[in-house]
Amino acid sequence: MQTVLKSRQSSTLIPTQEALVILGSGYVARFMPSLHRFYTKILYTSRDPDHHLAWVPQNRRIRFDLAQPETWTNVPSRADLLWCFPAAPLKAVEDFGRAAGLFQTYGRLLVLGSTSAYDAGPSAEYPPPWLDETAPVDFSKPRVQGEEFLRKECAATLLRIAGIYGPGRNPYQWIRSGRVSLSEKYVNLIHVEDLAEICLAALRYGVPGAVYNVSDGIPRTWREIGRQLDANAGAHREAPDANQQSGKRINTAKLRLLLQQAGISIRHPDLFLSLERLDDEKPGIHP
Repeated sequence: MQTVLKSRQSSTLIPTQEALVILGSGYVARFMPSLHRFYTKILYTSRDPDHHLAWVPQNRRIRFDLAQPETWTNVPSRADLLWCFPAAPLKAVEDFGRAAGLFQTYGRLLVLGSTSAYDAGPSAEYPPPWLDETAPVDFSKPRVQGEEFLRKECAATLLRIAGIYGPGRNPYQWIRSGRVSLSEKYVNLIHVEDLAEICLAALRYGVPGAVYNVSDGIPRTWREIGRQLDANAGAHREAPDANQQSGKRINTAKLRLLLQQAGISIRHPDLFLSLERLDDEKPGIHP
């Protein structure tokens, strides 16, 4: 028996889909057990599913490659779609969208974008201004072009996501290795487990064609994160302060309203506590 949801745009009832197909099943896809609360069947795609999706039961694997149109028909219709890889190049995204009939054939379409869409150029203002979903985006970027096509032409709900961290992706380790500098540049982060819950909320309650910024809502500088690492874990390699960019401060007010509607709250609001726990864990993935 199907359950139903009431649309935020009208009073009509929308039947929920029994199946969800995750297009591009990489790191994020491994942390999506919460989706099983709503979907009876979740299918995972990869360009080489037997090699990359060994953690998924054989009958849940699908071969899909945006660059190979012969694989497009492997994606079953009448399912919701969670698009997890960069939506580029534009021509391939357009061809797939039109050939697959994304607007007519499938259910909800949720696209995972990036807050890098707002990187329109350096700013002399510091601290940097808060950016909400109305801020201009850089249309010279191929993935931004593809995301906007899916949003405008295929009624996709678009999440512009900050830096993702979690097991196996620890910002403290990025500092220890010198991958990032201890600068005054602002960074916005979201724990992968919170992102999974946000995806579920957006699939159920997100407005088609709308954009939602995604982070934990508290921008921090890399120097601030480095100071906490030094206090908690002893000395680390001091990276040169070479990055003088101001970074971004992402406004997540719209996301908070969506989560309130879905009855969901951020599970990892304390970045430093979450990073301490990651330091105590063995890096691993939890399918």
